[in-house]
Amino acid sequence: MARAGPSRSQRATQPSQTQTQRNGRTQRSQRTQRHQDEDEEEEEEEGEEGEDDDENGHAEDDLLKKAHALVRLALFNEQKRTPLKRDDISKKVLGTKRGAFNHVFSTAQGILRDTFAMELVELPTRAAAQDLAAGKEAEKEKEKNKKGTQANGDANGHAEKQSVTGLKKKKAAAPGSKTYILRSTLDPVIIEHAALTDESILEEEAADAPDDDSDDETGTRTYGSILAWNSSDELGAIGILYVVLAIILVNGKVLSEMDLRTTLRRLRLPPNSNVALSAHSTHRTMPLDTYLNHLVRQGYLDRTRIGSSGRSSGKRSRPTQTQTQGGNDDGETTWEWRWGPRAGAEVGEVAIARFVAEFMAERGAAGAADGSDDEEEGGQEGRRKRKKRAEEAQRRLTALTKGIEKAAGGELADVI
Repeated sequence: MARAGPSRSQRATQPSQTQTQRNGRTQRSQRTQRHQDEDEEEEEEEGEEGEDDDENGHAEDDLLKKAHALVRLALFNEQKRTPLKRDDISKKVLGTKRGAFNHVFSTAQGILRDTFAMELVELPTRAAAQDLAAGKEAEKEKEKNKKGTQANGDANGHAEKQSVTGLKKKKAAAPGSKTYILRSTLDPVIIEHAALTDESILEEEAADAPDDDSDDETGTRTYGSILAWNSSDELGAIGILYVVLAIILVNGKVLSEMDLRTTLRRLRLPPNSNVALSAHSTHRTMPLDTYLNHLVRQGYLDRTRIGSSGRSSGKRSRPTQTQTQGGNDDGETTWEWRWGPRAGAEVGEVAIARFVAEFMAERGAAGAADGSDDEEEGGQEGRRKRKKRAEEAQRRLTALTKGIEKAAGGELADVI
């Protein structure tokens, strides 16, 4: 007898073997697809991270290249003694990445300091420099008033402190000119020793010097020092610059055109005299008036028109070479000379005062030593005389420095 099979409803509820196999394959394929999708996502994430690393690497390389470009631009401008403007940095170096100025500037500063022992320094504006000088004078005056009013109580002293603090805050917030120059970071002691004459170097320079029978010896002199003065800065021109800065400093830090010309004539520097330049310059000499105008453009000197009397003409609206040669005999225009921002940032009033004081002290010591045979004396008596003379020279130097500070009209400022 045949056995009854499952009913239709039972067959419907029980999966067939084919369906079970099909479902198993589907689940396996889904799991495989899921694993493949996860692997692809991981590969995409790794690829994106690699692209980000590449982009960051390219960005860093690009900023480093811009920093090197800024170093080259700064050295090129310094060769011409031309201040570097921030607009030139943005146009010639940064391009479209002007927001990266701070990063590029900081990187370039590190390269300049480590490789060339130089750094970029921002020049102050004329108004900021005047505010700085006025602030120092006000602080000094208030300190004097404070000492005189301490007997009346501490209230006035507290007010003075607040006022001085306000001046300092205002001075610190003074805006810069957004122009930069290169300045040496070497210690002055290193520069002083590098400028000393060494006999071995002097002999080598004399042996390597070319035979030149010409009468023009500009730039051919040997100094026997590590610093090659004969192939770098023009010593004669720099000397005249320092003399002009000294004349302005000891005349209250401001000097009229007529007084400057009169003083230069006394030093045998008439308007038609020539300033000697180095052998590597385009021109071997330069007229004095042209050189003074050159110093104004470079920022070492500042010439200001302070007023006119009587009628005025268009030619008197700006300084010309004619005005610098003969002054202002007709009395129409008055010009004043001051230190430029570059002189304050590169040289400093303290250094110029020391330059003048040492020069005058050496001349005085040389005059006092004429006819003296202390150097030939030995023993305790000779040492005592030499020590006494050195102490007198130091006292003379200190007195001269104080006299220069008094003539300048106030405290001397060091480099900014």
